[in-house]
Order: sequence, then structure tokens, then C-alpha cells
Amino acid sequence: MANLKTPRNEMPAQEPDIRNKNFSQVELGYSEELALSEADRCLGCKNQPCVDGCPVQINIPGFIKKISEKDYKGAYEVISEASSLPAVCGRVCPQEIQCEKHCVRGIKSDPVAIGRLERFVADRYYSDSDSKITRPAPNGHKVAIIGSGPAGLTCAGDLARRGYDAAIFEALHMAGGVLVYGIPEFRLPKEIVQKEIDGLKALGVKVELNMVIGRILSVDELFDQGFEAVFIGTGAGLPGFINIPGENLNGVYSANEFLTRVNLMKAYLESSDTPIQRPTRVAVVGGGNVAMDAARCAKRLGAEEVYVVYRRSEHELLARHEEVEHAKEEGILFKLLSNPTEILGDENMHVRGITCSRMELGEPDASGRRRPTVIPGSELTIDVDCVIIAIGTGPNPLITSTTSGLETEKWGGIVTDTDGLTSRPGVYAGGDAVTGSATVILAMGAGKAAAKAIDEYIKSKNA
Repeated sequence: MANLKTPRNEMPAQEPDIRNKNFSQVELGYSEELALSEADRCLGCKNQPCVDGCPVQINIPGFIKKISEKDYKGAYEVISEASSLPAVCGRVCPQEIQCEKHCVRGIKSDPVAIGRLERFVADRYYSDSDSKITRPAPNGHKVAIIGSGPAGLTCAGDLARRGYDAAIFEALHMAGGVLVYGIPEFRLPKEIVQKEIDGLKALGVKVELNMVIGRILSVDELFDQGFEAVFIGTGAGLPGFINIPGENLNGVYSANEFLTRVNLMKAYLESSDTPIQRPTRVAVVGGGNVAMDAARCAKRLGAEEVYVVYRRSEHELLARHEEVEHAKEEGILFKLLSNPTEILGDENMHVRGITCSRMELGEPDASGRRRPTVIPGSELTIDVDCVIIAIGTGPNPLITSTTSGLETEKWGGIVTDTDGLTSRPGVYAGGDAVTGSATVILAMGAGKAAAKAIDEYIKSKNA
């Protein structure tokens, strides 16, 4: 019977003044004692509303019951029936607006910490398990997956479990997509990502690196090589800018470039030879998770002052509440209701400041958030030597520009139906390449739906 009196168990974490100087994990994970205590809070609801809130439909009460029974391997197996990346999702998914939002315990108290329990199970499995993954019997059919981010990895994993010869083609020198180039080590250690990828390889997934589809091979050539379907999961890696004077100055980064240098190219390590500015005063423009990641990385690289410049109020920030609170604890300063109008440079064309207009909020816009408007004569200048633009990204047009028959949105996203089928038969797509920048778990859900649709397509074609 669930313990209705026990409060939610907090996750142990590094102290803010220590962690803002290193790239080790901020949150340290549940101990077995804490995990058992938290699992004991689950009501085991028969109608399972938490499952409805999960984009990949994990049997949440099922895996939590296994934790209560101390069957941690069994808990991992329950999760793995629906998710290819449990250790990743346990760390970066916004559970507060998904599964935990629907938790019945959350009606009168705190919801069960589902994400923390998922992380515990995955970490425990990787530390304890010596069992080998059984590769399914091959069914003789090949599918190509373009991109090794969360959508591509999930699609490949689900297809491999069905017996397909699933081959991932990744443009970079390391698999993982945004999981390795975008999310910092202190939120998602790359060792964890690699373990998840190694598990998929054990299932039979092939990963070819440094393969830029659209240049080295085309989608047509993949079909010529015997692949019966293609899944496009290339993400949204094309950075957006705000088109104000000074964006070409030295010391201005897109968040994509900055985070790629820090994470994928490991500029945070003293031994790294990756060139990156180690600024003193930084302005990060934007209010999403990427902006928080960039700001917190800049702080860890030694910046004395880091500002998050955002044109709306804190209520409208798109970043997870947890990430905002962590940033504040670590000393990140928030310049809210401030909209950049110019980046100022010195005689050497290097950033020396950023000018902003003060804003006030009016009526809601199409996104449902109140529209910011300029307060006349309210400009302020912040002295900085580095500006990081984190206002969103779009899909890279390489695939769509080199593949005939693909319908796209005006902003570049690939048009698909609900199962991921594009306007071209046999070609599916999902994740940020379709939706624009979204969450890891939503991309995984798209990869999962596409894998099911691809399986049905190939079976019907060969019936």
C-alpha cells in the first residue's frame, strides 16, 4: 500500500558554489534507500494517467512496482519495452509537464518523482548488469536512418527489435546528435549516452559516422543500395539570429556553435585544443533550455558575470523550472523584459557591450504568451565581452534540397502525417526536423511512431 504521508524525496546535488566551477553532474542520483522510499509513494493507479502523459507510453506503475520489489533488472526491462534511452530520459525529460503532471499524487501533494526513478533504474542496470542483450532474429529487410539524435536512435532501436537491419548514418564524428553536441556534461554525461548507444549496437543497429547524407550519399542512393525505407531524423541544427547591428563581431556565438565547442569538442577540458573564448562578462540572449545550458557553461568556463537577456518575464520562460532554479543558484543573472537592439564593438571589432530596450507585456500572441512591447526611451547597455544567441534553431536544408518529392513547411520543417510518413513513399521523418526545436522525449515518440509505420509499410509491400 502506498505511503500517503511521505513527502517527495529530493535528489542529492552538488552545492551551487562548487558545481558552477566544474562540469560534473549537478544532481547525484537517488540512493537505493531514496528510490525505495519514492517508489513507495506510487498509488499504482489502475487507469494509469501518468502513462497517458508519456510520449513513448512507458508502463510507469509497472516499473515502479518492480523497484518496490527490488527487482531493478525487471524495472529496466519494463522501461525498455517502450524506451530506448532510459538513462537519458531520466535526466533531461520535462517530466513535470508530461507524466508527473498527470500523477494522481500531484493533486493534493507532490507527484511521484518518476524521472528520478527512471534514472535510478537505468544507472543501476548499467552498474550491476552483466547480462548480454539478445539480438532478435533478422527478418531480411533493411532500413536507413539519417541522424543519430533521439528520434533516429529510437527509430533504429525499435526497428532492430523487430528484426530489421537498421543502419544509422551520422554526419558528425560521434553518435548522439543533440545529446552529445547540445546538452552539457553536467546535465547529461556523454558516457551515459554512449552506454545507451552501445546497447542499441548490441541489438544489431549499425552506426556509420562522418556520413553526410545529401553530399556523400543521397536518399535515392540509399534506396539503390537496398534500403526499403528511410527515416529522416536530422534534428534542427541551423541556428537563428536576431538580425541586429553587431552580430558579426568577434565574440558573438550562436548557442549551437558555443555548446558544440564546449560539449562535443570538449573545450571544457584543460587538455582540449578546441579554440573557444573564455569570456569575463557574457550575455546569453533567449529564455529556453539551450539558453540556460549556454549560460551555465559560460559560468563554468570562468566568466565572472553571466546574464540571461530575455524580452518577456520569468513566467514566460520556456526553460524547465528546474534548469532556471539551478541557473539562479549558480549565480546566473536574469535581465528580463529586455530586448537586444545592438551589439557594440571596440576598435578591434570585438564585443564590448549589448544595448537593450526595456519591454512591457501586452495581450497574448499566437503562442499564448503575452506579447512584449517596447517602453519608449528605456534603453540600457550591459558591458560584456561575449554574446551568445540562443533564440531557437531550424532544420538544416541539406536533405530537403537534395531529395526530390519532399514537401516542406515555409520555415523548413518536413511535412509528415501523424505516423511520420512524408510526401514521398517509403520516406519517413520525425523529431525536430519536422516540428522544429522540441524535447528529447517528443523526438523519441516520433521515432517510435515512425518505426511502427515503417514496419507496417514494409510488411504490406512484401505481402
